[in-house]
Amino acid sequence: MLPQYYTVKEGHGEHEIVIQKSRFIAHVTRAESEEAAQEFIQRIKKEHWNATHNCSAYLIGEHDQIQKANDDGEPSGTAGVPILEVLKKKHLKDTCVVITRYFGGIKLGAGGLIRAYGKATSEGIDAAGVVERKLMRVVSTKIDYTWLGKIENELRSSIYEIKEIHYLDAVEIEAYVEEAGVQNFTDWMIELTNGQGEISSGEVLYMEKDI
Repeated sequence: MLPQYYTVKEGHGEHEIVIQKSRFIAHVTRAESEEAAQEFIQRIKKEHWNATHNCSAYLIGEHDQIQKANDDGEPSGTAGVPILEVLKKKHLKDTCVVITRYFGGIKLGAGGLIRAYGKATSEGIDAAGVVERKLMRVVSTKIDYTWLGKIENELRSSIYEIKEIHYLDAVEIEAYVEEAGVQNFTDWMIELTNGQGEISSGEVLYMEKDI
């Protein structure tokens, strides 16, 4: 698992621009497998069956093992590759983009098409939103309710992110902590709770942060 990487927010982002009377609609999604990317592309093609083109590209895998670009009828290299290049330039992983074009009657030429598909992709990604995914250890601190206000305030004004708070017989606060900082976090919690907190390390998972 990569310690850190960038991808788009989950869900389906959409953004439209008009260039020389042609409509370019960017559809952006996170896809962690080629199957998911292909399903997304087919869904967009079905929705926009009457479009002139539905060009696409995706970049999948920790080391970008899967890279595909499709011009869908546009001149070779003028649509799919420019979309893919934007994904690479933005250092995105597990991302699929489909650009739907409704031809407006004015030909753009090869250079114009490359710029149009690149611009539509870039703006579409910005509209969808990018996140940083960072591998973190979840550390849980179980405390008496009398400590809740203090500990929660300290955490919210610290470098640590709260994952979740469980209100049970005792309060359990889960925080994201970098692996190398688990001992420091533990020592800090022991000090804050006068040794009355029950601290335990949990699973390792990705924390997502908007950028």
